[in-house]
Amino acid sequence: MSARDLDPDLRRALKTIARIPRLLVASDYDGCMAPIVSRPQDAKPNPESVRAMRALADLDSTTAAVISGRALRDLATLSRLPAEVHLVGSHGSEFDIGFVHEISAEATALLGRIIAELQSVSQRYPGTTVESKPASAALHTRNASADDAVAALETVRAGAATWDGVQVTEGKSVIELAVIQTDKGHALDILRHQAGAGAAIFFGDDVTDEKAFRRLHGPDFGVKVGDGESLATYRVADTDQVATSLAFLYEERRAWLRGEGAVPIERLTMLATPRTISLVTPDARVCWMCHPEPDSAALFASLLGTIDAGEFGVRPFIDGGEKPPLPQSQRYVDGTMTVETRWAGLEVLDYMPHDVPAGRTDLTRVVTGDIPALIEFCPRPEFGQTSVGIEVVDDGLRVTGTNDPIVLRAPGISWQIDTDRFYQRATAVVDPRQGPIVLELRCGTSDIASSEVSEQQRRSESESYWRDWAAGLTLPALKPELMKRSALTLKGLVHADSGSIMAAATTSLPEDIGGVRNWDYRYCWLRDAALTASALVSVGSLTEAQDYLAWLHRVLETVSGPEWLHPLYTLAGGSLPPEAIIDSLPGYAGSRPVRVGNAANQQVQLDVFGPIVDLIAQLADARAAAGIADALPDADWDLVVKMVYAVERRWFEPDHGIWEIRNNPRHHVYSKVMCWLTADRAVTLGEKFGRQVEPGWSVLRDVIAAQVIEKGWNDEVSSYTSAYEGTDLDAATLHIGLSGLIDPADPRFAQTVKATESELRSGATVYRYFSDDGLPGEEGGFHLCAAWLVEAYLLIGRRTDAEALFAQLVKAAGPTGLLSEEYDPVAERALGNHPQAYSHLGLLRCATLLAN
Repeated sequence: MSARDLDPDLRRALKTIARIPRLLVASDYDGCMAPIVSRPQDAKPNPESVRAMRALADLDSTTAAVISGRALRDLATLSRLPAEVHLVGSHGSEFDIGFVHEISAEATALLGRIIAELQSVSQRYPGTTVESKPASAALHTRNASADDAVAALETVRAGAATWDGVQVTEGKSVIELAVIQTDKGHALDILRHQAGAGAAIFFGDDVTDEKAFRRLHGPDFGVKVGDGESLATYRVADTDQVATSLAFLYEERRAWLRGEGAVPIERLTMLATPRTISLVTPDARVCWMCHPEPDSAALFASLLGTIDAGEFGVRPFIDGGEKPPLPQSQRYVDGTMTVETRWAGLEVLDYMPHDVPAGRTDLTRVVTGDIPALIEFCPRPEFGQTSVGIEVVDDGLRVTGTNDPIVLRAPGISWQIDTDRFYQRATAVVDPRQGPIVLELRCGTSDIASSEVSEQQRRSESESYWRDWAAGLTLPALKPELMKRSALTLKGLVHADSGSIMAAATTSLPEDIGGVRNWDYRYCWLRDAALTASALVSVGSLTEAQDYLAWLHRVLETVSGPEWLHPLYTLAGGSLPPEAIIDSLPGYAGSRPVRVGNAANQQVQLDVFGPIVDLIAQLADARAAAGIADALPDADWDLVVKMVYAVERRWFEPDHGIWEIRNNPRHHVYSKVMCWLTADRAVTLGEKFGRQVEPGWSVLRDVIAAQVIEKGWNDEVSSYTSAYEGTDLDAATLHIGLSGLIDPADPRFAQTVKATESELRSGATVYRYFSDDGLPGEEGGFHLCAAWLVEAYLLIGRRTDAEALFAQLVKAAGPTGLLSEEYDPVAERALGNHPQAYSHLGLLRCATLLAN
C-alpha cells in the first residue's frame, strides 16, 4: 500500500502536522499497531508500523508513544519497540517509572477479589479468558459464543463492576475492572507536557480510545481505525493503513526537519538597494527578504524552512504536474544588482527599485519569453509566524492582516487563491508572448496604482546607481570582474540611510549542516564594518567610510564612555534585542535553531578599536592623495582619541575575542595586537597630520607590544598562540605580523605561519581554530582566514603558495561571484551566512596584494 491510497484529506492533515515544531505521535497497540487476534499473546505488531514509529522517535523534536490497555510488561514484550518509543500500559495509568496513581494496600486487596470473581465468571462461560494486570483485570469474550459473551459481560456489569473503588472500561469483546483511575486521554496530556509538544496525533480503534480523542484540540487530530462512531477527525480501514500513515508522516516530517532540497548556499544571489537586500535561488525563487529593514523580520524566509516561511517564485509552467526544467543560467547584469534567470523560452529579470521612501521595500520582477510561466506568491510576514490573507483587487493582490500594508501590482493577471491550513497562496499562469509581465511588490504602502515613472526608467535608475559607482573604482587588475562583484557586494551590505554596514545578509545559515552553530549576522559589528569600509576606501570609494564614522559618532552618544562600546548594534545604532529562537522554522537543511538577535552583543571584544583607527588612517591618506585639504577632520581625530582612551582603560583585560567564543574570556593575542594597532596608528596619524599626540600613547604602544611578544609566544608549539599561556592556535594570530607589531622577517612570524598552515589549513581553506569553544559540532574553514594566510605567505616570500591558495579561494565563489562566510573542503560547499562581508573584503585584499 502507498500513501496515494490514503484519504486525500488525511494526507493533507498529515503533511500539515508534520510541520509542527514539536510533535507527539501516539497510537493504541491492539487494532492499530497490531491486528486484533483471538489470543492476545499472539498480537504481533505490523513490522512497517514498528519501523515507522522507531524512525519517528529518532527525528529531532518528535516524540513517539504507544498507549495501550495491556500491562506495560506485556506491551514491551509484544511490541518489540525500542526504548526511544514511550510505552504506556494499563489504559494510560502505567508508565515506565510506575503508576500515575499509587496502588494502596486496600486497592491491592480489591484487585485480588476482582480477579477471583472474573475467574469464577470465566469458568461458567466457555471461551472467555481472564487477563490479570498490575492494577486491573480484564475479561475477554472474543473467543466465546455470542450468547455466552453477552451473558458473561452482563454478569460482570451486574456484579464486580458495581463494587466500590472499581473503575470500569469496556472495549471490543472485553470488560476491564481497575482499582486505580485509568484514562488514555490523561496519559496523552502527560506525554504532551513532557515533550513540550505543540500538537499531537493519536491512532485508536476501540471505545477506550475515545478518551484520548476527546483530549485533542487545536492542531491535534485523531485517526479512527475501522468502523464505528468516533470523535476522531479522520479514519483508516485497518492496521496496514496505520502503517502507511505513520510512514508517510515520517517522510514528510523528515523532509521538513532536514530541509531536503535546500539550495546550495553558494548558488544564492543577492539583490540590493541602498536600503535593503533580498536573495534569489538559481530557479528564480525569492527565498529571503526582510521588511522594513534588513535586520527586521522576514517576509520571505523559505531559505530557512519551506514555502510555509514565505516565497515568491516564477518558473516555466508545465501542464500535468511534471517537474519544471532546470534554468540554463543566472547572472548579474554587468556592474549592477539586477539578476537575470533564463530557461529555454523564458527569462525572469529581478531588481529592487531605488526610488522609494524610507519604510518601503520594493521588488520588481519582469517576465519575458515565448512559453507560459507559473507565478507563486506566498507572503509570510514575521518569519511565517503570522497568518495573513491574500485578496484579489483591481490590478493585483493585497495582503491582509499585516502590520504594514503590502501589495503586489500585477495588472491583467487572473489569480487563484488557495488556502493550506492557515496559509494562503496566490498562483497564476501567465503568457509573456503578449508582452512583458511586470510584477511590482510594494511593502510599506497600500498604493497599488501605476507608478508615474515607467518600469524601464525605474530599472535604469537602479542600474545606474550601481554601474556609475563601480565605474569610479580603482579595482585590482587580477580577476577584475570578480573583484567588481566583490566591491558591489560590499556596497550592497551598506545601509545608506544610517551609514551602518551589515556583516552579512542573512541569519542562521549553518556553519555545520544540521548543527546548532547558526547565528544572526544582519547587524553592524564595529570591527566588520570598519574592515568593510577600509576595503572600499582601498578601491577608491570614501563615502561609505565617512558615513560609517558618522554613524559611530551617534552610537558613542548612547554609551557612558568609548570603552563600553558593544561589539555590535542594530543598523539603526540601537542595542540588540535578546537573542531568540524561531521554533517554527526547521532551519536551512534542517540546521536548527533559527536565531534572531545575537548574544555576542553582550560580550567584551577589545579588538574592535584597532580596525576603527586603522580605517581613519586609511581614509585620511586617501583624502590627502585626492588633494582634499581637510584630510583628517576634527570629528575623525576625536574618534581616534576616544578609541585610544578606551584601549588605555581596558587593554589588559581578558575578552571573548574576534571569534566571539561563548566560553570564559581569555587574553587573546589578536585582541592585544588590535589594542597595539590602535595606539600605533594613532601616533602615526597624529604625527603625519599635525595633531597633538599624547606622550603616553607611545608608551602604551610599546608596553602592549612587549607583553604580546613575551606572553603570546609558546616554545612548545613554536608559534604565537590564540591566547596567553595557551598552546592552541588561531589564524587571527597571523596579525602579529600582518599588522606590523613584529617585523615579518622575524623568524617567529615565519614559524607562526608554518604552524598555522600545518594545523589549520585544509586544502582550499583555513580554519579559525580547533580548540574547544563550548559549542557542539564542527564548522567549516573561514574564507577570511584563507585570505590572511595568502597575505602572510607574501610577507615571508612564498608567492607561489599565495597564488595557489588565492586561486582556490576564487574557485569557492558561487556562479554569480558571491562568497559565504565558510567553506567545507570535503563536501566542497559553502557554509555560513551569505554573502559575507569578511569573505569579499579578504578577496579584494588578496587580489590587490597579488596584483602588485
